Amino acid sequence: MKKKLLTVTLLSSSSIASIHIINRIKNILHTSKNLLSSSENKYYKWRFGNIRYNKKGSGTPLLFIHDLTPGSSSYEFHRLVDNLTDKYEIYTLDLLGHGLSDKPSMTYTNNLYEQLITDFIKNVIGKKTSVIATGHSVSFAIMSCHNNPNFFDKLIFINPQSLYSQNQIPSKQLKFLKLLFEIPVLGTFIYNVLNTRHSFEKTFSEEYFYDKTRIKQKYISNYLESSQISGYSAKYSFASFVAKYMNTNILYSLKEINNSILIIGGKEKEDIETTLENYSYYNNSIELEYIPETKHLPQLESPDKVLELIKLFI
Repeated sequence: MKKKLLTVTLLSSSSIASIHIINRIKNILHTSKNLLSSSENKYYKWRFGNIRYNKKGSGTPLLFIHDLTPGSSSYEFHRLVDNLTDKYEIYTLDLLGHGLSDKPSMTYTNNLYEQLITDFIKNVIGKKTSVIATGHSVSFAIMSCHNNPNFFDKLIFINPQSLYSQNQIPSKQLKFLKLLFEIPVLGTFIYNVLNTRHSFEKTFSEEYFYDKTRIKQKYISNYLESSQISGYSAKYSFASFVAKYMNTNILYSLKEINNSILIIGGKEKEDIETTLENYSYYNNSIELEYIPETKHLPQLESPDKVLELIKLFI
């Protein structure tokens, strides 16, 4: 019996060690090029971790907030920023748990990001700021604006999450899934299996872009690197995202905010017209614009048209 127990223990230890080595190799392979590093990077020492950000240009403050999907970072706006610096003081940041910002072991929630954006505008920008946010990040931008109206000027949202999806909360099954991802070694291995170059290529071709010929391999590489920076710590925001801990009901805040709001939709994105019309139903001051032949990331797929709308609105 003791021999069998010893054998099982040795085999288990060997398997765990092998998985750990695989995790480390994958991490090294996908972060070795340092694609996201820059001499212009700055860091805001927030109470939950260091937040990487960049500041360019001068004029009216404009803050870009990236999506919360796997691999997301401020890189998603890189085709817009340099074309706006002549008139705007541009801020881009990597949210906690993403890109080059810290990725602490914790549960990431909508309220957490709401606090981060409020503190960043108050302590780093220091002036009333216009905000451009994508996808899932739209919800906490709305919440932050509602709770701190003096910090916010105009708002531009790109392909926000549907209000129905936004109201979904963690179920028992999703809470279990989050715990599974957070298991040392094994959880990291599962995270790595789900976030590969192939998975990002599939997401870009099926969800992010309408015209597949516009997808560049450097986009894939940057998203892949962002998903792997900080090693095993990268999985924690992903676990909270998958388990829907970042969701919250924003209807009351959406109805109450009194800012000028433009929502941009990728015309070919599934159900986007229904999604945007629901937003305008609850706040009839919202302006809607659609960019043809684009899906979830028009700022990468058709940046000139996004820039045109930004300049007209801001």
